[in-house]
Amino acid sequence: MFQAKVAVVGGGCVGLSAALALSLQGISVVVIDAGDTCAPLSDDYGLRVSAINHASEALFTELGAWVHMQAQRMSPYTQMDVRDKDSFAHIHFDSDDYDVSHLGHIIENDVIHRALIAQLQQQDNVTLLFNHAYKDIHQSESNVLITLDNGSPVMCELLVAADGANSGIRQRFNLPITFKDYDHHALVATVKTQYSNEQCARQVFLPDGPLAFLPLPDQHMHSIVWSCSPEQAQHYHSMSNEDFNKALYTAFDGQCGLCEVQSVRPVFPLTMRYARQWVKERIVLMGDAAHTIHPLAGLGMNLGLKDAARFAQLVVEPLTSKDGDLGRALRTYERERKLDAQKHIATMQGLKSVFAGSNPFKKLVRGLGLAAVNDIKPLKQLFAEQALGK
Repeated sequence: MFQAKVAVVGGGCVGLSAALALSLQGISVVVIDAGDTCAPLSDDYGLRVSAINHASEALFTELGAWVHMQAQRMSPYTQMDVRDKDSFAHIHFDSDDYDVSHLGHIIENDVIHRALIAQLQQQDNVTLLFNHAYKDIHQSESNVLITLDNGSPVMCELLVAADGANSGIRQRFNLPITFKDYDHHALVATVKTQYSNEQCARQVFLPDGPLAFLPLPDQHMHSIVWSCSPEQAQHYHSMSNEDFNKALYTAFDGQCGLCEVQSVRPVFPLTMRYARQWVKERIVLMGDAAHTIHPLAGLGMNLGLKDAARFAQLVVEPLTSKDGDLGRALRTYERERKLDAQKHIATMQGLKSVFAGSNPFKKLVRGLGLAAVNDIKPLKQLFAEQALGK
C-alpha cells in the first residue's frame, strides 16, 4: 500500500507543480500517471510550448525547478507585438519600458516537465507512480482510497485531479462543466524564418483567427500557433511544405521574412471548458481539468500554475494541524480560482469576438481600441502588468 497526505492524478506540468509545492512544505505526495516519466529531450524543438510569465517564473524559482529549465533551453522574450491584419490596430510592448529584463519566456512543455520531475526526484516525501493508471476511487469522510490498475491501493486525505481537459475523475464524480466550442482549431509547428526573431513574441489577428510567432532559443526559429476555422486548419495541414510556407509568409505580412516549416503540423480542436464545481468532498480539480481557454493570449499554463500555487498555500495548515479547517481551505481555493478563471475566460471570449471577421465597424473599434491602449501610458501599463502576471 502507498500512503500520503495528497495524491495527484495527472503527471503534467500543473499536477507536478502542485506536488512539488506541497512536498517542499513537508506534505507527503503520491503522483499517479499512466504515461512515462519523460523521454530524453529531443534535439528538435517540441511542438507544445508555453509563454511563462513573471509570476510563473517566480513559482518555478521558489520550487527549485527554474535552474533545471535554464540548464536545458528556453527563450526570453523582451518584446510583444500585436496587430490586426485588416486595420491600423497595433500595440507594442518592450521590457525596457517596464524596468524588467524580459516580459516572459517561451519554454517547451517537455522542458518544464523534465525540470519538475528532476526536482521531485530529490524529495524524500514524494512517490512517483508513472506507468500506473487508476482503476477505482472511493472516498470516505476522512480519506480517499485509490486502486491502481495492478491492484495496489493508494490511501490519501486529498485527491487532486490534474488529469487534463477530458478529466476522467471529473466525469467519474459527476462534477458539472460548462463548455463552448470556439469553432477554432489550432495548428502548431516549428518554423525557421529569414529574419531573426529578435526575442519578440508576435501575433497578428486575421479574419479567421490569430496567428502567433513565438521566439525559440535559435534566433531564426519560431514556434507558431495558428488558430482558425476547422476547415481552414485542415486545409493548411494538408498543404505541401512549399505551399504552407507561402501561405504563412502572406498571412504574417512577411514580418519575419521567408518561412520554412521544420516539423509536422498537427491540428488540435479548441474548446472553452469551465467546471462549475471544483471540489467534491476530498476531490479537487486543477488546471485543464477545471478550465481550458483559447490560446490567443498564452494564459493556459499560467492559470493552471496559479491553481497549483494557491492550493498548496491553503491546504498546508489544515493537513498538518489538528485545528486546521480543510473544508474552509478548499472552499476558499474553489471560490478564488473559479473567479480568476471566469475573468480570463470572459476576456478571451471578448477578444476573440472583437477581432473576428472583417466587419467595418469591428475593424474601426479594434483599431481605435488598440491605438488608445498603445498611446495612453496608464492603460498600457495595466495591460503590461496583466501580461507579466502581476
